[in-house]
Amino acid sequence: DVQLVESGGGSVQAGGSLRLSCTASRYPTSSYCLGWFRQAPGKEREGVAAIDSDGSTRYGDSVKGRFTISKDNAKNTLYLQIGNLNLEDTAMYYCAASNGLEAGLNSNAYTHWGQGTQVTVS
Repeated sequence: DVQLVESGGGSVQAGGSLRLSCTASRYPTSSYCLGWFRQAPGKEREGVAAIDSDGSTRYGDSVKGRFTISKDNAKNTLYLQIGNLNLEDTAMYYCAASNGLEAGLNSNAYTHWGQGTQVTVS
């Protein structure tokens, strides 16, 4: 099975930056999507960024220009560089993986999820 482990969260002041990492035991298939999602208390899960096996990326409107998703295939690791943080970025951040190229920012299309890493902006 695919196992995902996030790291890199923490507490940061507004305007600061963090890099989140997600290490996978393996990628689901030769064609796949990897995504970052976040959920703040009392709010629905939000798609932040996604990248597929071809390298195509998608971003949620609230993070465009501030967040960058990337992956290192040799390390089976997904990254999310988050910058110019504001209070609204406070949330639990999850990485997810799916078969195929269509998942994008649709959380329902993802079949494998990590446990999450907390980002708190003050």
